[in-house]
Amino acid sequence: MKYLTMNNGLAIPVLGTGTNTYGKENNDFNGKITYDTKELKSAIDLGYRLIDTAIYYRNEAVIGKAVKESNIDRSEFFITSKIPADKEFTETDDIITSHVEQSLKELDMEYIDLYLIHFPLETNEENLRVWKVLETFVDSGLIRSIGVSNFDEDQLSYLIKHARIKPVLNQFQSYPGKHQQSLIDFCIANKVIPEAYQSLAKLDTKTKDKLVELSKPYKKTWSQIVLNYQINQGLVVIPKSHSKKHQAENIDVFDFTLTIEGIKTIKNMN
Repeated sequence: MKYLTMNNGLAIPVLGTGTNTYGKENNDFNGKITYDTKELKSAIDLGYRLIDTAIYYRNEAVIGKAVKESNIDRSEFFITSKIPADKEFTETDDIITSHVEQSLKELDMEYIDLYLIHFPLETNEENLRVWKVLETFVDSGLIRSIGVSNFDEDQLSYLIKHARIKPVLNQFQSYPGKHQQSLIDFCIANKVIPEAYQSLAKLDTKTKDKLVELSKPYKKTWSQIVLNYQINQGLVVIPKSHSKKHQAENIDVFDFTLTIEGIKTIKNMN
């Protein structure tokens, strides 16, 4: 596994797994929580250590259970969770505090590696208010690093300028056809790691067909080409699959180098 160093000096794996349908009936985002850890067990067995969850996913306890069942030391994992922007989670500092504490309880962990504001609130000032509460959890060691998700350049810039602790990461949708290149460039210029979600989920057929052709000389799948491209552009990626075969493919992306032309081709898929 390769790692990036965040602006606070801590390391993050460049590739992990999303979990928003794990441990749920029929693999349905809104499905009943089953506490089944089979998908995460297979991912962990394959070498995944970065695991991304959220309060909104309702499955933090499933992630905590899988980590314990693995019998691998907690320190080897990098666990990310997120607080929703909705008023019921963020209306007051006490409410924010109680939900972060609940995340720790659900995960059954002494600390969380990375905690994000899942979506921006209505104003930059409101984002900063929530942020200041998260900073207190960093001070106490209960959270190691804090960042944001789905923030645009203006929202991220405001936090960078006004926060005591700088965001380490911004997680947002990015895939060929919707790279959000200016946001990627802004993050990197400001030493905030860009993290892509839905790297593989929303590509249209025409784009996939181009990627399939591009992948042939490397004897790789189109999805492996995308993940390799994103990692080498400085992004962290969190592809999710319920299939052990696809999980294995998604983590097997470090043994080839795209040509300059290949990189240009993918970058120009807008």
